[in-house]
Amino acid sequence: MLELRPNCECCDRDLPPDSDQARICSFECTFCAACATEVLHGRCPNCGGELQARPRRPLLKLASHPASAVRVLKPVGCGPLP
Repeated sequence: MLELRPNCECCDRDLPPDSDQARICSFECTFCAACATEVLHGRCPNCGGELQARPRRPLLKLASHPASAVRVLKPVGCGPLP
């Protein structure tokens, strides 16, 4: 099950579980759409994987399977891979 991390790793923008602005890689590194497009050019700086829209969990399922509250922030490493 996806963690649904609460923020962008680059700019720390809030990304609630129902956000259509969240982008993730296959390792669930999480970025906002602006950073994913403008800064990272669609590639995860951690693993090099492609960034895709994060699925949204139905509200009824969030009660029993809540989103993560753990924030991950790596602004120093937030740049495209060489």
